[in-house]
Amino acid sequence: MTTKPVSTETLLVQLNWRYATKAFDPAKRIADADWAALEQTLILTPSSYGAQPYKFVVITDPATRERLVPLSWNQRQPADCSHYVVFAAREKNSEADVDRYMARIAEVRGLPLESQSGFKKMLLADIVNGPRGQQSLEWATRQTYIALGNFMTAAALLGIDTCPMEGINPAGYDEVLGLPALGFRTVVACAAGYRADGDKYATLPKVRFPESELIVRI
Repeated sequence: MTTKPVSTETLLVQLNWRYATKAFDPAKRIADADWAALEQTLILTPSSYGAQPYKFVVITDPATRERLVPLSWNQRQPADCSHYVVFAAREKNSEADVDRYMARIAEVRGLPLESQSGFKKMLLADIVNGPRGQQSLEWATRQTYIALGNFMTAAALLGIDTCPMEGINPAGYDEVLGLPALGFRTVVACAAGYRADGDKYATLPKVRFPESELIVRI
């Protein structure tokens, strides 16, 4: 019998342990090796077609993070956490984006570039010129949320606290970070680090609807 890499007990214990951390301890920093692993979870996130229409802006500069506090309903998580990540989605898909992806596939898998011609036509017909192409930002935003969930679950398994941040001014973030010039827009952010002693939210029971209301088995 194959041993599970992570036990079901560990998985559920850590997911029950995590919560949207309201107060971080500014003195506690995530170890470099742990943070490197978390960055890899962002890179390894699955996306539609594997196209990865996003960027992850990791902000450790204190001055920049303080500028984001008033753009975050004056919540202190951006400034007090160990590492702060802004999840940005590509505003518009282009043929150049598809070409860059095709070249990367050929490079990583050791394939001739022309072997990707069929896949390229499919992507151009959909995410550039087709239905998803007409709603590029919305489509990319959905992919970005997959990365957020992946990041938060991985952090919980490492015993690292997180807080997803939708209470932000995306346009203000865009201006501070210069994202529009890169063709990207802020979607959501996530603070990561370690909870402060005395954060009352850490000990509150987790409120979820019962399984009978959320799980439908057919």
